[in-house]
Amino acid sequence: MTLKLKAASGLIFLLLAFSLSLCLPFPGSKLKPGPVVSLRLLDRNNNLLREVLSREGGRCTWVSLKDISPSLVAATVAAEDKNFFHHPGIDVLALGRAVYLNIRHRRIISGASTITQQLIRNIYHQKRTLLTKIVEAWNALRLEKKLSKEDILIQYLNRISYGNQAFGIEAAAKLYFDKRAADLSLAESAFLAGLPRSPSVLNPYRNLSGARKRQEEVLRQIFNLGFIRKQDLDRSLSEPLNILSENIKFRAPHFCDYILTRIPNNDQALTGSIHTTLDYNLQYKIEKLAVNHIDSLKRKNITNVSVVVMDNSSGDILAMLGSKDFFDFSIDGQVNGATSLRQPGSTLKPFTYALALDSGMTAASILADEEIQFQTPTGSYMPQNYDKKFHGPVRLRKALACSYNIPAVSVLEKIGMDRLYLKLHEAGFASLKKRPVHYGIGLTLGNGEVTLLELVQAYSTLSRQGSYLPSRSIAHLKGINKTEPEEPGRSYSKKIFSAQSAYILTHILSDSDARIPSFGYNSPLNLPFPCASKTGTSKDFRDNWTIGFTTQYTVGAWVGNFDGQPMHNVSGITGCGPLYRDIMLLLHKNTSKIEFPRPDRIVTASICSVSGQLAADNCPGSIIEVFAEGNLPSQFCEIHGDLSLSNQNHPAPEDIRFFNNILSVTFPVHGDVFKLDPILRKEYQMMKLRAKVRKGIGIKKIEWWLNGKKIGVSSSPHSLSWKLKPGFYKIHVRTVKKKQTIKSKTIDFRVLS
Repeated sequence: MTLKLKAASGLIFLLLAFSLSLCLPFPGSKLKPGPVVSLRLLDRNNNLLREVLSREGGRCTWVSLKDISPSLVAATVAAEDKNFFHHPGIDVLALGRAVYLNIRHRRIISGASTITQQLIRNIYHQKRTLLTKIVEAWNALRLEKKLSKEDILIQYLNRISYGNQAFGIEAAAKLYFDKRAADLSLAESAFLAGLPRSPSVLNPYRNLSGARKRQEEVLRQIFNLGFIRKQDLDRSLSEPLNILSENIKFRAPHFCDYILTRIPNNDQALTGSIHTTLDYNLQYKIEKLAVNHIDSLKRKNITNVSVVVMDNSSGDILAMLGSKDFFDFSIDGQVNGATSLRQPGSTLKPFTYALALDSGMTAASILADEEIQFQTPTGSYMPQNYDKKFHGPVRLRKALACSYNIPAVSVLEKIGMDRLYLKLHEAGFASLKKRPVHYGIGLTLGNGEVTLLELVQAYSTLSRQGSYLPSRSIAHLKGINKTEPEEPGRSYSKKIFSAQSAYILTHILSDSDARIPSFGYNSPLNLPFPCASKTGTSKDFRDNWTIGFTTQYTVGAWVGNFDGQPMHNVSGITGCGPLYRDIMLLLHKNTSKIEFPRPDRIVTASICSVSGQLAADNCPGSIIEVFAEGNLPSQFCEIHGDLSLSNQNHPAPEDIRFFNNILSVTFPVHGDVFKLDPILRKEYQMMKLRAKVRKGIGIKKIEWWLNGKKIGVSSSPHSLSWKLKPGFYKIHVRTVKKKQTIKSKTIDFRVLS
């Protein structure tokens, strides 16, 4: 075989092999949109918060051809590949012309890559050499066999770079014009279609004149190809372009970062959008309030602020402000104060008192506020109050409302540090990771570190009458069948405090009168609607908090400095209080006054304001206090009266209520004390019990009940003889009329031996 014949055979073999290789299927995995699709974070009203860069380093939202303006398709074909619909993937004529021009001018002045070849280049991202150009052309021919021209256009328009990290036409349309690709005008389409040739050189934010010149070239090419009429060309050339500012949308940055930490990286690549619980309209207003508030506190050496707002019914996070300014590095603005560990000060006290109430204490329990040394594993500990004073015996209501430290530590010592530690974990304080002994009895005063988000979540538990519900930040993930791990459902709700204790705490924290001794008459916490609030300041004045809730929302605010510098002359009222008040007023400007719901088994009784016991006739100041049914004070006031009742005979809740005086015991009188005659034989020592029935009621007989036992029945004039015996007694009369039991008020008396 001659040399020429061998060469011809070899060429034929190569051509045959090349032809057969074109039949190899193009890998479908390379055409999936996943790797270049960006992640869009949306608020609860579908407002865009942030578009997260894809792995390719740009923003991209995959759209179909029907979602792209036809003028953009025409402009792209005219600008990049006028023979697109006629070649098999490579344009031989264009390639020859480019080679001729480049050789003639001894430099590259013209390319011949088709849209299909450019798509291959965007799929593989290989270094441009002669070999890779050949492979690129080969892959373009293969791709044309796999996809239709329309599908190739979809792939191209969704992958091509339009500069400024915008990959795909939808991202470019939103970045430059805040429009959907389907809504682009002819002038806008030509402008965008001209950018892929050289996105960096034609960057509209750096070289707008160059981009406009390229737009004109594209428009004239569209006209020359017969795609548009002359009047369309003239109108588009004169149309002004409203290009958006270079500033990329970056709303609620701390919240967006928080969301991204909750979605694994692999899932982010598969997720098109995340619908969050945030209300950006509310977030924006709170940001403005916070900035103005911090500006007014500069002289107090306060540079930063954080806020969290939560919906009580769902646990949804409606607003999260992490710092005054995310982009201010001088104040460490990118630190998220809502999720950073800080000492909470007195804001943990309500949970100590919640345990105390569940353990049998009442809002009327008397606590010592005096100089006390507590023994701890590390030595003696003597807590001090914020005002450096001692207030003597105080009721639990006043101790909590005024945020006295010493009573809180005393209560914790009684109920047990371990119990509080475990209960705080039940309430969501996962940040308390060290053993209880590390914190000691100072835990109730906030010597552990927690986050603002944990505090808001825990306080919202009190708003739900003791039912814990985890916070929720993600409403829906679009793109994968997965929802946020902590997304709450009914199964996540759990009871950690009794409804009665939670209500009593709420009643105390919303009592403006009770906190007057510490916070004054015109406190920012005094709002025109029921609102339970608590302040806190960490030691050395490094952290200042105000947390509270209404029936609808829980709000937490923090001010301070991320570098740990102390504030100057700041309390919960002067630091966070005014901002907290403004946020609460903002949230409730369109809602009516809503009272906190009163659960079952809550009763009221008149108590002595000094002793905390049931009010006696001689008590100079009695007040109405709320109690859990069955947990009223066991004695009448021992300071202003001499009558006491044994624990087993304390008034039942219904006996404290008003009975319309249909029946009444007229003798003995409430609080009477009798003494047996030491000389007279006991069997002859009797007393006549007397009762009164309202006229016109038609009651003929009544029953006499003493200490829960029926002792007799009487008719008019309703008296009964009873033998005196030493002890404490409760007596009432009752009758049944129309199947309804009518009772008198209970009378308490005592017989001495």
